[in-house]
Amino acid sequence: MSYPSKNTQPKTRNLPMPVDAHQVYGLSEQSWKVLTEVTFPTAKTPEAIMMALDYCRARKLDIFKKPVHIVPMWSTALGRNVETVWPSIMEIQTTATRTGLWAGMDRPVWGPDVTHTFTGRFKDDTDTWQESTVTVTFPEWVAVTVYRLVGGRRCAFTEEVYWMEAYSTAGGKNSQLPTAMWIKRPKGQLGKCGKAASLRAAFPEECGYAAEEMDGKSLDDLNDGAVINGSASRLDTVDDGTDPDIGPRVIDLSMISPKVQKAVAELVRRTAMAGAWKAAYDYANNKFAGLELTYAITELDKASQAAKAGSNAFDPENQAIDEASMLPVSTVASEALHKARETLGVLR
Repeated sequence: MSYPSKNTQPKTRNLPMPVDAHQVYGLSEQSWKVLTEVTFPTAKTPEAIMMALDYCRARKLDIFKKPVHIVPMWSTALGRNVETVWPSIMEIQTTATRTGLWAGMDRPVWGPDVTHTFTGRFKDDTDTWQESTVTVTFPEWVAVTVYRLVGGRRCAFTEEVYWMEAYSTAGGKNSQLPTAMWIKRPKGQLGKCGKAASLRAAFPEECGYAAEEMDGKSLDDLNDGAVINGSASRLDTVDDGTDPDIGPRVIDLSMISPKVQKAVAELVRRTAMAGAWKAAYDYANNKFAGLELTYAITELDKASQAAKAGSNAFDPENQAIDEASMLPVSTVASEALHKARETLGVLR
């Protein structure tokens, strides 16, 4: 048994085209119509589509290939759903590919099939609560192995994802009913979540959660993702000196607390003085997680690139800094890093 998805929208809508859509992105009215009616047919606000445009421009992605999804998520603070923008599994794979270190992925390994009956409420197309019961047969779990080159070696990263923990609910956080897509494609949707989890394990700095994992979840359980609440906001991009073909990391600084920004700045300052870059990266990986880790690594990358450029300016042979020849952690560098840890402990 199935039921209408609460996200189903009319095929023809009239979301007004913001001035910025033409002035900033050069979109025609016809292109805007494609975005609102074909690419993002469930978007409820123009601001959500503008955020998706911002993201795609910063990451050098073709928005018409739908590399991101607009996902409604429940906000307890606002007492309603808000529109958020999350990368699709395709975008996460693209990000991994751009590192030049992705070395392939095995076929999914599936757990045994399980049949379960769900009963609960969902909202229909008229935004009215309806009671429903549905029986779904699905794989209990999936395991996907992703390979990454680490020090020139092909290393495997495998994550198991369980259907009951991953599936999206039609009625929000307190609902037990799967969404229409998880009813229609119980294996396919779980497979996407399995890929995302293993890519995240292999590329923790580059890859985050996929839209397929976020649908039906609550903002109260998360601290990343681009949230739309009435107006479009820009994503701040950080130039970390990487190859432009790879693309810059995208950091929304409004989602990084001032304490963390100050702590990272102090870590970067002290590390630059000591030259203990490897120790600083190890420390950041142990201290931070999620978006905060991405921000810390990005700032360290910028400072490291600047240090290498400065060293090259005084090197008659213009040779890059060899990390193996840097100061050992047990000398002045370790003392500087110890002070950085003390500073971070106070600021966090």
